[in-house]
Amino acid sequence: MSSNTRPSDAARLAPREQPASPRAQRLRVLFVLLYPLLAHLAAVGGDSRLAAIALGDILLVMLLDGLLAKRLRSLLLLLIAIPGLVLLSRTSFAMAPLLIMPALLLAIAALGFARTLRAGKTPLIASIVEVLEGDDANNLPAPLRRYTRGLTLAWAVLLGSLALVNLSLALCAVPGGVLASVGITPPFSVSNTQWSWFANGFNYGIVGVFFLLEFAYRRHCFPERIHGFRHFATRLARMGPSFWRRALH
Repeated sequence: MSSNTRPSDAARLAPREQPASPRAQRLRVLFVLLYPLLAHLAAVGGDSRLAAIALGDILLVMLLDGLLAKRLRSLLLLLIAIPGLVLLSRTSFAMAPLLIMPALLLAIAALGFARTLRAGKTPLIASIVEVLEGDDANNLPAPLRRYTRGLTLAWAVLLGSLALVNLSLALCAVPGGVLASVGITPPFSVSNTQWSWFANGFNYGIVGVFFLLEFAYRRHCFPERIHGFRHFATRLARMGPSFWRRALH
């Protein structure tokens, strides 16, 4: 946790945090919801064009704020990526990056949680609590500080474990998996459809169940700090990408 001699990471983040605009929120939700559908259809049908479109959808999620703000860097990245995705869609290798994408995103998320557990950093969950409640880590009760650190570790472990499972499936998917695409026979094989149901279904289900169970447990442990799931989820959703970038830095 942060020391008593300096403000916590989240306390420094909170005054600068600006919620995402309604337009950005709607577009981000649309692109995020569209991705698993595109990825599933591409995997089941072995469609390289849909695979490239799904990868482009992820790129739009990443560049959305910059594009809406008309930042030159984001516009250039998009202009460079479009011809690359078109070329990729015309090859037999388009499925491999699509299959590896869930493992990559989960690994990045797990690393983000884990990095905030280093000495001198504020655990990510503590940063979220601070920003949502307008408080400082030093003012949080000791049991809550321990809980937020343990929960940050739990999320890192869960997401890291899912990343490893998804990596294994991406390597061994047939046809179009990473190993198969370079001519290596995998030690075991799963179909693209099986990969898709896990990557584009079970991943979200596992994370969602963990989120709900943790919220119920936290409400039991700290009832005075919980105002209902809808209230919590709404406030959490309003935290813009700038918070996550700074908190995970």
